[in-house]
Amino acid sequence: MPKEIDAILTETLRKNAPSYATVKKWLSHFKRGDFSTCDAPHPGLPKTVTTPEIIDQMQELILEDRRISAKSVAEQLGISRERVGSIIREDLDMRELSAKWVPKCLKADQERQRCQSAEQLLEFFRRVPNDFLSRLLTMDETGLYHYDPETKQKSMEWRHSE
Repeated sequence: MPKEIDAILTETLRKNAPSYATVKKWLSHFKRGDFSTCDAPHPGLPKTVTTPEIIDQMQELILEDRRISAKSVAEQLGISRERVGSIIREDLDMRELSAKWVPKCLKADQERQRCQSAEQLLEFFRRVPNDFLSRLLTMDETGLYHYDPETKQKSMEWRHSE
């Protein structure tokens, strides 16, 4: 009987006909009384969880802590790491940037002061180009101590793409 049905389907549908194995599987379902035309859920396959609620929750988590890892977001929301990455890139239009390279916003007077300092240095270089570096002394009244405990990975932050 499966061969007869397969022959009829192949004659009717030609290239679009299901395989013989598929026809046999359908017949076994029909014999058990399963006439459902819907695809049954498949355990073990990843679920696509992209609801407005999940997107909103994810955005809240990221805005609370821009250094949160995608793994942590996945654990908190109960979805796969791959789905988190997809939502962040496609729905939230964000990407990870190293915080060390995120430009800081300067106030207007700070910008003006830096421009004036750069212009003064350029003028000094034009006047004394050969002896410029030996006469240049930079200092600040603030004592600085450089401490950089973070790795590049730990300093990553989520930022909107521009």
